[in-house]
Amino acid sequence: MTPLPVGFSALTSQSKMAAVWRSAEVLRGKESSLVLRSCFHRSSGLRSGSSSPSRFFPTAEGMMLPAGSFNNRVAFITGGGTGLGRAMTSILSQLGAQCVIASRKLDVLQKTAEEISSQTGNKIHAVQCDVRDPQAISQCVDQMESLTGLPDVIINNAAGNFICPSERLTPNGWRSITDIVLNGTAFITLELGKRLIQNQKGSSFLAITTIYAESGSGFVVPSASAKAGVEALYKSLAAEWGRYGHRFNIIQPGPIKTKGAFSRLDPTGTFEKSMIDRIPAGRLGTSAELANLAAYLSSDYATWMSGAVIRFDGGEYVSMAGEFNELRKVTPDQWKIMEAMIRSTKGS
Repeated sequence: MTPLPVGFSALTSQSKMAAVWRSAEVLRGKESSLVLRSCFHRSSGLRSGSSSPSRFFPTAEGMMLPAGSFNNRVAFITGGGTGLGRAMTSILSQLGAQCVIASRKLDVLQKTAEEISSQTGNKIHAVQCDVRDPQAISQCVDQMESLTGLPDVIINNAAGNFICPSERLTPNGWRSITDIVLNGTAFITLELGKRLIQNQKGSSFLAITTIYAESGSGFVVPSASAKAGVEALYKSLAAEWGRYGHRFNIIQPGPIKTKGAFSRLDPTGTFEKSMIDRIPAGRLGTSAELANLAAYLSSDYATWMSGAVIRFDGGEYVSMAGEFNELRKVTPDQWKIMEAMIRSTKGS
């Protein structure tokens, strides 16, 4: 899963609506305010309906692209052994790619490679690599070149994150995230990019960031800073390296539940429901949905896409950004009262 905006803990419906009640009191006096407050309490938190909107947004987790879309292609995925990386590896392998997956934990990579290969019939290579170490990356790419040749698809997915009040953040804590996310992405991209340019071979580069790379977020400040840097890197190279046949695109996932990420970002399970409540689609995303999008952006069907940032979050970002979006929880009866009060207001 992508790092989640847990630090954006939403205000309760009651506190956000308090301003509405206060405005109503000014407009109509205490008597009308009592009517509104009574209606408010009867609504049990201003729910506009008991059924979840998720019924309108079912998941479709089959392959989106035609079989064979990545035949004779090599895909390199960092963090490919678990979570979103594993999902992207699986779908690219199903579509015909020869995949190379890299991370520090070779045993995890080998297990994933064996499991996916047995399902797809396509070879997956496990190569140990610490993306924080430029020398280790150079050795990883040497090994990949000997196994498969240089890649046609590069997905920078390796990440790290944890929640922490910034006043408790240490230099080591800062480095532990920025070294993986920003430096690791830069080192991988520059090493592979230089070799690809030298060999006159074009490739598709894809980075997995997060919706708060755009907005920033408290309590995950190293991640927000590093992911924003990754986006600046990719947009810059999309402009500079297009002449060499390279495309650079970005996916910003919202909350997608994976074991590793949720254990660090929502260890008590407290925030999962509040996340779903603020997502207009009414559910979390799935790894398979993101994998389909990643495959499309990396495919020949998207060769005119470069420098794009795709927000993939069920509407969460715009839901949190709008000043009055909490009014969707006002019931029809409450709207009738409020509309009557608004119409009766004179002057400004």
